[in-house]
Amino acid sequence: RHCTDVICCVIFIVVILGYIALGVVAWVHGDPRKVVYPTDSYGQFCGQKDTLNEKKTILFYFNILKCASPLVLINLQCPTTQLCVSKCPDRFATYIDVQASYRYKPDQWNYFRQFCKPGFNNPRKSVTQVLRDEDCPSMIIPSRPFLKRCFPDFSTKNGVLTVANQTTFKDGRGKTRNVTDLREAANGINNVLDARSVGMKIFEDYAISWYWILIALFIAMMLSLLFLVLLRFTAGVLFWIFIFGVIGIIGYGIWHCYWEYDHLKGIPGSDLTVYDIGFQTDFKVYLQLRQTWLAFMVILCGVEVIIVLMLIFLRNRIRIAIALLKEGSRAIGYIMSTLFYPIVTFLLIAICISYWAVTAVFLATSGEPVYKVMANQTLCKYANLTCDPETFNTTNVTKLCPGAQCTFAFYGGESLYHKYIFIFQLANAFVFLWLVNFAIALGQCTLAGAFASYYWAYRKPADIPLWPLFSSFGRAIRYHTGSLAFGALILAIVQLIRVILEYLDHKLKGTQNSFTRFLLCCLKCCFWCLEKFLKFINRNAYIMIAIYGKNFCTSAKEAFFLLMRNVVRVAVLDKVTDFLLFLGKILVAGGVGVLAFFFFTQRIPVFAEEVPMLNYYWVPLLTVIIGSYLVAHGFFSVYAMCVDTLFLCFCEDLERNDGSTAKPYFMSASLHRILGKKKLSPKKA
Repeated sequence: RHCTDVICCVIFIVVILGYIALGVVAWVHGDPRKVVYPTDSYGQFCGQKDTLNEKKTILFYFNILKCASPLVLINLQCPTTQLCVSKCPDRFATYIDVQASYRYKPDQWNYFRQFCKPGFNNPRKSVTQVLRDEDCPSMIIPSRPFLKRCFPDFSTKNGVLTVANQTTFKDGRGKTRNVTDLREAANGINNVLDARSVGMKIFEDYAISWYWILIALFIAMMLSLLFLVLLRFTAGVLFWIFIFGVIGIIGYGIWHCYWEYDHLKGIPGSDLTVYDIGFQTDFKVYLQLRQTWLAFMVILCGVEVIIVLMLIFLRNRIRIAIALLKEGSRAIGYIMSTLFYPIVTFLLIAICISYWAVTAVFLATSGEPVYKVMANQTLCKYANLTCDPETFNTTNVTKLCPGAQCTFAFYGGESLYHKYIFIFQLANAFVFLWLVNFAIALGQCTLAGAFASYYWAYRKPADIPLWPLFSSFGRAIRYHTGSLAFGALILAIVQLIRVILEYLDHKLKGTQNSFTRFLLCCLKCCFWCLEKFLKFINRNAYIMIAIYGKNFCTSAKEAFFLLMRNVVRVAVLDKVTDFLLFLGKILVAGGVGVLAFFFFTQRIPVFAEEVPMLNYYWVPLLTVIIGSYLVAHGFFSVYAMCVDTLFLCFCEDLERNDGSTAKPYFMSASLHRILGKKKLSPKKA
């Protein structure tokens, strides 16, 4: 062997080094606290150490009525002044009332001014000027902190929405308002609070049932192993039972259609045609027609004939497919370590996802605070323009757009780095896709090399290398990193285009241009098909790389033409394998799920006392079912790779050898018997 696709290997290594450099630069400029901690109208973090807000960990909104919903409060910016406070208000109060009584009730003023701008302590300033300059809120209402933000303390009393047991409050502008004015925000907040309560209960359920979940997943792993072992003996039986079951069901359908057709004979109106009665919204009307049941019977008869003819003409290829499935089970039995290789792929992908996510967060939080004009008036020409909070009150904006505020919008900057953050995010996503596809390609090539060493061993298992999986992994890394990176690169480019198309589709959802939507839909469909085709080609190219050690393009070409020369066998093997593996996943997930259901609902008397007390028994149950399916999928993906590798080896074996002493077949005796060709040269089975 020799190194393949060296140029791509060098580019791949350079890109990885650049990706590391991008992560370092993002780490230097970024600050994830901008995501974790709320930010006030001055761009300062609430609760940040060594600042004036160190003990002020909660964000307070001057006029929460201006905020449309909790989603605006949490994700976007509400068009009102926002300050960091140490605690939320616990009472109703208005600036008008506090100002009027500050001389003989200074405690009320001292309490109220902690929700004013820092340093403001001038109760003599007119109410109009205070509200204009947003020095203080016009009102405060009893609130409680949630997500480090002050939300009204809503509660329901006798079916009536209240705040601190009151249904009305003063808005500080001379009006008495009903608490129902906050209903939209209240409903959203209550839903979020309910979700938090459910989340805590789910967390508690996981905390007391995690070891039982692990036991269930271990049982799923053992069942998956058992299913793969039994496929050696039951693959044919399962497949033929299913096929004859389908034939029997369709046969029953034909008989039932004939019975309905004959039963309607002589009934008035049953001899009418579909054309006579036209379109009817009640489809039961069509079932009263003999013509309908005749059409159903003809269709089912056609399907039945097609299935029977396919079984007659494809019987030999189906037998080959079943023999390859059995051979795959035998190969895994000799190389059991391959069943645990998906753990390596999972860890590599987990590392890629973690690095991408951390880099994306640091890139998103790079930059200096940017302030924009937030105006209540939709026609304000200064809305969403950048501004300077230090000089904002001296400009004409507040006069032309009453109530406008210069508030923090996001983090950005004017430097070269900040200008190209979006490009860096795209690069981050692209390299992430490249690395994930490379990890998958490495796994496929490694497994293919291990199973190919089994097939091309003349005497099985005596001629199988000592450590086939580790040897294959070493060959893939040492010689074929460039080829694997090349295949992963092509797939990553297509996937990135699909991501961009999805983004454009999301942005253009509200557009009325039908042609644009149609064009996007066509492009998405085309690139989806292209991605599926490339995955199929890449998978078989990696198998050929593992067998012959050639570069990616040559391997892909040879694999494609080899499959085209055996296209019927490919189709039959693919469907038979898909069916049996899907059946196995359902059996494993369903079997373990039923067992978990009986256990967590205390229906197994032996373990009734061991069952933990749960808030929602469906939490561990769903976890067990989904986890069992993923465990089975991990094991069966190895099996699918094994069958695909053996199939390509089998096709190569047929084309290169003729069964003579000089060119003996390497296939198993069962495969050779199905082909009905020359006898195998003497060798150990």
